[in-house]
Amino acid sequence: MKNDLTILSWNVNGLRAAAKKGLRDWILEQNPDILCLQETKAQKEQLPGEIREIPGYHSFFASAQRPGYSGVAIYSKKEPQRVQIGFGVDDFDREGRVLIADYEDFSLLNCYFPNGSASPERLAYKMAFYEFLLTYLQDRQSTIVCGDVNTAHTELDLARPKENEKVSGFLPQERDWIDRFLQSGYVDTFRMYHTEGEQYTWWDMKTRARSRNVGWRLDYFFAPEALKKRIKDAFILSEVLGSDHCPIGILLQAEAGQESK
Repeated sequence: MKNDLTILSWNVNGLRAAAKKGLRDWILEQNPDILCLQETKAQKEQLPGEIREIPGYHSFFASAQRPGYSGVAIYSKKEPQRVQIGFGVDDFDREGRVLIADYEDFSLLNCYFPNGSASPERLAYKMAFYEFLLTYLQDRQSTIVCGDVNTAHTELDLARPKENEKVSGFLPQERDWIDRFLQSGYVDTFRMYHTEGEQYTWWDMKTRARSRNVGWRLDYFFAPEALKKRIKDAFILSEVLGSDHCPIGILLQAEAGQESK
């Protein structure tokens, strides 16, 4: 038993592909209390049994209607009191981007945010998704938000900010939304402990950007002010390979009287 919870988040860029690269062994080795995955790109029934059910974990999946697209998953040692798939809004839920797990003393919203780079229509969809989340969380003061946000917040969060000022993922309106999200009562947990640059979570595979660390910090754990004091660490596992993203994590102190088994 311990007093801290290790919570990890990782855009695996295809759960079936990640399984072939040893994801199950990595999970058992890392032994997180909760693992949130994004861009799973599979229906639950398409997953091999060894990754659909992992010893010691309860597993939950949200899949897109479109085959091989989007999707999120949560693996949790402790069974949540409740798991909600999606927001309850079909326009967003059909893409399988959200899982919400409610525990005794906090909730965890695992989210694969839309990418706005494909077209003006997808950028508009991304911004609508952003705005809905901001409203949705107003009455959920104990909800940690994690996942691939698909936006770098400040110039510190990508290697080449000037070159990407007009690229989705670093547009003024996308960055402004993160500002407003933080102003609404959330904190970027990584920046609680790290103020340095060159800390990224995504690298373009086509240009072999990872070897040169020409990256973007697109993946986040946001904690509400009510839980800020319980965030004991936040980190990026940049050495972990297997996707164009790397895992990130936080250490959450268990509430008095609560322990992880």
